[in-house]
Amino acid sequence: MAVKNSWLIFILTVGVFGIINTEMGVMGILPLLAKKFSVSITQAGLLISLFALAVALAGPVMPLVFAGFDRKKVMLLVLGVFVTSNIVALVTDDFSVLLLTRLIPAVLHPVYCSLAFSVAVASVSRAEAPKAVAKVIVGVSAGMVLGVPVSSFLASNFSLSVALALFAVVNGAVFLATLFFIPSLPVEHRPACGEQLSVLKKPVMWLAILAVIFMNGAVFGVFGYFSTYLQEVAGFSWNWISTVLLVYGLANIIGNFVGGRLLTCAPLKTVLFFPCVLALAYVAIFLAGAYAAPLVALTLVWGVLGGVNANINQYWIASAAPEAPDFANGLFLTAANLGTMFGTLLCGWFITLLGIKMVLVGGLVFLVFCVVAVSGRLYVEGAGLKGAVEE
Repeated sequence: MAVKNSWLIFILTVGVFGIINTEMGVMGILPLLAKKFSVSITQAGLLISLFALAVALAGPVMPLVFAGFDRKKVMLLVLGVFVTSNIVALVTDDFSVLLLTRLIPAVLHPVYCSLAFSVAVASVSRAEAPKAVAKVIVGVSAGMVLGVPVSSFLASNFSLSVALALFAVVNGAVFLATLFFIPSLPVEHRPACGEQLSVLKKPVMWLAILAVIFMNGAVFGVFGYFSTYLQEVAGFSWNWISTVLLVYGLANIIGNFVGGRLLTCAPLKTVLFFPCVLALAYVAIFLAGAYAAPLVALTLVWGVLGGVNANINQYWIASAAPEAPDFANGLFLTAANLGTMFGTLLCGWFITLLGIKMVLVGGLVFLVFCVVAVSGRLYVEGAGLKGAVEE
């Protein structure tokens, strides 16, 4: 059974990688797409922003729609739509059609990711669930880290068509692996729609959502402007910037495994102390200033913390609604995307008013609110801060 579970989780991880790669990989070829379709770079940016918006809006809804169906069939449906959309994107010369090939799969994006987390959890014991989720989240990190440079490399060294074909090939391979190697996964008990929506009546759930918004905002609000920070504050060249960002991304993958182990051993301690540790990292980065060696070393630490953050995000919302796992995972995706959006807006505001170095202050503000939301949930649950620390 362990071997079967490992194979199942591996397929889910690669599947999530293919989904995220389709979303993020476009960033690496955006100028080439703008040129091919004779649109401005701003218009081409809709391929990214509309995809993210569709994911955020569909996150709480679509997992509910498919909650009662065999999970294998639903995953095949989603992967089939992604493959078809990727192929249409590869052959079309119409920008409007290209936008549709992004919007349609984006609506189903939360369905696959939500199911991947739920199936991973269901395939192992409750104690091992965080580790299983951590392995699936590696697919998320890998998609974000490798999607942009790989698509850019293929486009620049071969052609734009080869880069676009990569998305179809990865999703197609996962479709076949799912078809032939994953058994039927019928839903044994489908919570009624009202039962799942009732989790929104729980103050604990809203506090969990707020904590994830603030936590993710703290990470991606700063990371979204980090290349500019490296250029203007540290004076790095673009080659150095690319290297540092790759270091951050690879450290993210390490952080996924670290986060899974920490949440398995001491979940409440991990969640409670995470924003404090990240705050210390931001203060250290601020003090490092233009000194290259400590800045790169701190970026490695920050990257690991960023990977831990992804695991905490999923765990914190899923644990608030164990009776509705698919719906909770959809809420996780929505909260994470909202956090990225609000974090980018607030940190951008700090940059406009105070300069690029103050982007770290924006991240610290989010972390303060994160501590409040986490502490509020622990208080409502009756655990209290003292109980969490003494766990």
